Amino acid sequence: MSGIIKVENLSFGYRSQEAILKEISFEVIPGTFLAIAGPNGAGKTTLLNLLCGLLSAQAGSINIDAAPIESYSVKELAQKIAVVRQEFVPVFDFTVAQVVSMARTPYLGTFGFESQADKKFVNEALEMTDTAQFRSRPLAELSGGERQRVFIARALAQNTPILLLDEPTAFLDLKHQVGIYDLLKTMQLEKGKTIVAVTHDINLGAQYADVTLLLGADSSYHYGCATDVFSAEQIERVFGVRGFTGRIDHEKFFIPLGKFAKDSSQIDRKPDSST
Repeated sequence: MSGIIKVENLSFGYRSQEAILKEISFEVIPGTFLAIAGPNGAGKTTLLNLLCGLLSAQAGSINIDAAPIESYSVKELAQKIAVVRQEFVPVFDFTVAQVVSMARTPYLGTFGFESQADKKFVNEALEMTDTAQFRSRPLAELSGGERQRVFIARALAQNTPILLLDEPTAFLDLKHQVGIYDLLKTMQLEKGKTIVAVTHDINLGAQYADVTLLLGADSSYHYGCATDVFSAEQIERVFGVRGFTGRIDHEKFFIPLGKFAKDSSQIDRKPDSST
């Protein structure tokens, strides 16, 4: 099966700065969950902006659904890719239903009226994200976790095969972090969505993603399954932090250890030593 996202020898840098991303290549099969991780400044959000067409590559290529990304119009690309940015407090007093309905803009006809199909996608997105109960409430009145679910509902209502998310659980507590990832995984499994999520939480990324992309601050990168990419040695090299890697049942987890970590000298730091 050919990739719905195909990146070949992609390079990008801002103005006179040295390239942040250098000759990156990877392919995402339709219906795959990809987690992108790496330290600050490694180019995670930059890569996301390249994948959605907000930025243009300086070298290399990006194909979306077997066509060069630059061959799409803005409207056509919006029918292929939906983007969820980091959670924010809205300035305008839109209701939840209005925010989610905005996702149907790429499909509106000449006169800009919603069709029954548009309303159906909006209602389904509200139900799937458990936000229908908030449909008449102003977005600003909701909690951070509730707002994130609304933004994901908007992306789902856009009815695109690809969903890009930039740190979707930033600023959320543990319960809401798990809830957001459960929701994303459900969309992947039940709706066949291709999920690409930038994350700082490598444990959640490894738990939910099928494949992972680890970007280094030195423009290096590693692509593959989480058990290969998120090794203790790899994480220590890329993030500059020592840690402990172990397993609980079939899941692999990483615990960062600071120099004041209690009894850290007694911990066996060999990969998977807890099995």
